[in-house]
Parts: sequence; structure tokens; C-alpha cells
Amino acid sequence: MVVAPTTSVETLCINSIRFLAVDAINKSNSGHPGLPMGCAPMAYALWDRALSHNPHNPKWFNRDRFVLSAGHGCMLLYALLHLSGYDSVTLDDIKQFRQWGSKTPGHPETFETPGVEVTTGPLGQGISNAVGLAIAEAHLAAKFNKPGHTLVDHYTYALMGDGCNQEGVSSEAASLAGHLGLGKLIALYDDNHITIDGNTSVSFTEDVMKRYEAYGWHVQHVADGNTDVEAISKAIEAAKAVTDKPSLIKVTTTIGYGSPNKADTAGVHGAALGAEEAALTRKALDWNYGEFEVPQEAYDHWRQAISRGEAAEAAWNAVLEGYRSAYPAEAAEFERQLRGELPQGWDAKLPSFVPEDKGLATRQHSYNALNAFGPGLPELIGGSADLTHSNLTDIKGEKSFQKGAEANRYLHFGVREHAMAAIMNGIAYHNSGLIPYGATFAVFAGYMLGAMRLSALSELGCIYVLTHDSIGLGEDGPTHQPIETLANLRSIPNMLVIRPGDGNETMGAYQVAVTNRKRPTVLILSRQAMANQANSTAAAVAKGGYILEDSTGTPDLILIGTGTELDLCVKAAAELRAEGKNVRVVSMPCVELFEEQDAAYQESVLPAAVRKRLVVEASSSFGWHKYTGFDGDSVSIDRFGASAPGPLLMEKFGFTVENVVAKAKALG
Repeated sequence: MVVAPTTSVETLCINSIRFLAVDAINKSNSGHPGLPMGCAPMAYALWDRALSHNPHNPKWFNRDRFVLSAGHGCMLLYALLHLSGYDSVTLDDIKQFRQWGSKTPGHPETFETPGVEVTTGPLGQGISNAVGLAIAEAHLAAKFNKPGHTLVDHYTYALMGDGCNQEGVSSEAASLAGHLGLGKLIALYDDNHITIDGNTSVSFTEDVMKRYEAYGWHVQHVADGNTDVEAISKAIEAAKAVTDKPSLIKVTTTIGYGSPNKADTAGVHGAALGAEEAALTRKALDWNYGEFEVPQEAYDHWRQAISRGEAAEAAWNAVLEGYRSAYPAEAAEFERQLRGELPQGWDAKLPSFVPEDKGLATRQHSYNALNAFGPGLPELIGGSADLTHSNLTDIKGEKSFQKGAEANRYLHFGVREHAMAAIMNGIAYHNSGLIPYGATFAVFAGYMLGAMRLSALSELGCIYVLTHDSIGLGEDGPTHQPIETLANLRSIPNMLVIRPGDGNETMGAYQVAVTNRKRPTVLILSRQAMANQANSTAAAVAKGGYILEDSTGTPDLILIGTGTELDLCVKAAAELRAEGKNVRVVSMPCVELFEEQDAAYQESVLPAAVRKRLVVEASSSFGWHKYTGFDGDSVSIDRFGASAPGPLLMEKFGFTVENVVAKAKALG
């Protein structure tokens, strides 16, 4: 590769990105240098000329958001943060790339590094998160902006690669973004034709621009992304001028630009250049500086971002002050949401239930809960993946978020479960107090697991409403009947999985979900009706598990139930007590919350001395052995279901009072 040497400030700034990446990755002997080397010009054009941000206040509300969807190229982002003057990434942090305890992990993480907007790595997630960020901006702008008082006004930029465009989740999200006309979403596509397997010609030959154009995006192409910074800048400005469509800018680059032997090869995608090739690259790019050395002239230019950012934030603070004077009520509401404070008494209208009340499916209780607290919780925003009337997730009187109607807060995600979850994450990443919720059938959590896992990893308080929770849904058969789903979800750290057993527990599940803003909550809800229990309470759900019914003295046997099967435990216990057994019934709507209680409380509910325990749940037995031990058992289902009416399936698979009693007696 022949590269024309130059000593312009612009080139110094661009090459500072490249060589910080090269040196950090060489030092750790791990990482992906190709993307930072190839994308440095477009990153410079964006961060130096377009991006509105304040390095001294990474959480300033009205900043533009930058999402590195191709998260493997994270040294690009760390270099940008360091060069721009973010205190969160020092030169020492750069030197500790991918090391224990560093602020520069192997993929960007919001909870580790201030200035990182989105946790990325799994390809396609970042661009999908960016759609959620843009939805949040559009919603808040439509809701709070007033004539002469533009309070919410920022862009979402994403840098994506060939891998992101191959992942299906990005297609789902891009399709919805085009439908919604998210004009402040701008994606820069690093078109370098290389993935781990080699040239994309082996697997990916579609016309990406035509695809995005069909989605309803505005598309442009910058043919020389290696050197033509002006063309990239003009394309960004042209994209900003298109206000009714999201924009895709395809920027053709050379991966590993400047490396004489590895540029434009898969070898530079995911492996360090090595000392010899790094030296050759320095020579090729006329970089006469040592490892981790940045010329002062480059620092001086990059750090102008600080004064620009402080001025931009000061100007916005003046807008906010004027808004407070002109619209005090709206300003108070806006700032309450930004602080993450819930409205006083938001859950005051949640109903409570007694056994005489009509038994309903917990999806119906969920609907009633949403309609009880939803009107008084304006930050709640969400919807369903084309199952509104099955999931029962609409709030009466709330209209659909659509192009031109962005102030509305019901989202029709379409048949796009994976994108729904990733977009919910994006709304939560916006850090504006919005509470995203999304719904589908429980079995389709399998489509969403990648994004749901990132909800948990990034401490995002998303609420997943998953209905049709077992074989009890009936005739749709095993393709729609979740068996392993609960075990899968319960295995994810920092995620609450709640399967309520009646109306009171459903109300308590929402109280937990709404108040937990640092972890996602999954509500597992039934299609079939269930009785309301005499001793259930909403407050008890926060304990995860509690004694629903007891007998005098130490129990001989403990029945543990969730969901519709809780009532089976209650009825079976009544029969066993009639035969002289001392039986305790424990409701366990949320294993994770129970595990968080102190040892004394756990012992009070499940005494170690009582070894005869029977778990009753129409799901996989996996995970319940911790509570049943060697002396206990379960009434569960460890095979796929069948197509038949729900009540018949429950009977055929042993979810009857008679079978629970028999299993209990078999314990001795």
C-alpha cells in the first residue's frame, strides 16, 4: 500500500486514533485493529465536525449519542474519548486495554466507561439500540418541545459494519426505523468487504444501499473513506438535512489502512499487528512518534471539543431556564423524569383481590394493572410484537407512536421480537427516565435472548411481558408451548423472572418491575384463568418466595408452586391435611428475589430440616433441584408439549390435584 505522507493537523488527529489502537492492541496482544485504522477518518469527521457532546459531562442530556455498533473495534471509541478529553479514559487506561479492572474492556460497556453510550459486541445490537435511542429522542421532543423552546434536540449516530448488516436483528430494527421516519438517526456503514472468514464475497453480496432505500431510509455513498474527510462531512450534513427519514451513509474504507502487509485482509480484523508490522505501518503513514505518543498539536486540536461542549451545554441550560419560566409544569415533569423519580403514588390505583373475586388469567390481571398505573406513569413507553390483543398490553386511550405522532407512547413493534428487545434497550440507554416495556409469547423469548442478556448485563430496567406461559395455552401445540424458557431466563444474572400465581401477585410483580431501574424484569403470564388466593399479597412478591399457607408446628412436607400451579398446591395441601399431614404451601413467584433475602428469612420459609419438598410448575424441572434436594421431587415437564385443549394437556401431563397428592405421598 502506498500512502501519501502529510503532516496536516487533520492527518495528525486521524493517525493518533490509528496508532493508539495499534499500540494498545499490540501491548495486550488481543483485539481488533483493522476497524479503528480504517474508520479513523470518518470518526474524525463525525467527532470533530458534527457530534455535539461535552467531554467534561458525559451525561449531559441533550448531547448527541454515538453508538459503536461494531463493538469489536472499541479501541476506536476509547481513542476518541481519550483524545477528546474525557476523564474516563486516560493514556494509562489505553495502555491497560483488555486488562483486569481497566476502563477499556474488550468491547464497550456503559457501566464501565463514562462516555460509552451503549454496550456493544454482539453484532447488530448497537444499530438496533440506536433505533431505540432515536425513538426516545423523538418521543421526548414531541412531548416537551414548545414553540420557541426547543428543549430536546439531538442526533443519534451509529457506526456499523458488514457484520451488523448481516445480523437479522439489524434488518428488523432498520425496517421499523424507516417506517417511523426517524430523521435524527444517522448510520455510518463501514464498507470494507472483510469479515473474519475473509472477503465478504464468500457470503454477502447484496446491495445494502438498495435494501435500506427499500426500508425507507435516505442513502448516500462516500467512495473514498480512507482520505476524503470533506466528502464524509458533507454526507453527514446532507443526512442531517433530511428530517423525515433515517440516513445510511456507506463509507468505503480499507480495513487496517496503512499496514503494508495486512491491510485489506482478514488477518487485520481480529489480531494484533505485531511489532514488525506496526513499525512498517508507522513508516508508511509517516508517523514519527513512539508507542502511545500523541503529538501535542493533535491533542490541542482534539481538546477543542471541551470548550465546544461546555458552550453547547451552557446554551442548552439557558434554554432549559427559559423553559422553566414559560412552562413550569412541563419543566417540572421533564426534570422529574430525568432524575429517574417515579410519580408520587404511581401504584395507588392497583387493585387487590380476595378469593371471592373472579379468577382471571394473569395476562388479564397484567392488562388491568397497566391500565391502573399506566395513565399516572407517563414515562412508561412500549407495546407488543404484533400480539397486542393476545398479550393485552395496550393502555386505554393511549394512541400509537407513529411518524408525525411521536408524542404517543404505544409502540407497534411488528413481528420483530429480537429488534423489540434491542430497541427497548436503546430507549433505556437514553437515560431520560423512560421505562420501556415489550410483549410477546413466552416461547419467543428464544428470539430475544441476545438482547435480553444485554439488558441484564447493562443494568437496564426493561420490562418484558411474556404471556402464554405453559402447555396450558393449549391447541397451538409444542411450537408455542414454553418448556425450557423459564430455566433459560432464570439462568441470566441480574434478571428478575416473576411468574405470579394470582391477581395480587401480578400487581406486586409490576411494583417490583417498575421500581427496579437497574435490572430487567420478565413477567411470565398465563393464558388460562386461576383462582385468587386467600393469603397472597402484592407486597410478598418483593420477597420472591413466602409462606402462602401453613399448618401448626413444623411441616412434614412443603409444596412449592408458581403461576397457575400454585392453586394445585393449595388444593393438594387441603387433601393432605385432611389425611393428617402437616403441609406448608410456599409461593415462589421470583426465585431471584428469594435468593436475595437473608439466610434467616430463607430458613423461615424453607427450613433445612424439612427435606420433603415438592415443586409444582408446568415447566422444566431444571434449576429446581436446589430446593427439592435429594429427598424432594417435582411435578414438571421435561419434554415438549402437544396440541390439544389446555385443560386436557394439564391433565395428561400430570398437573392435577390427584397427581400432586400422589407425588407428595410418594415422598414418604
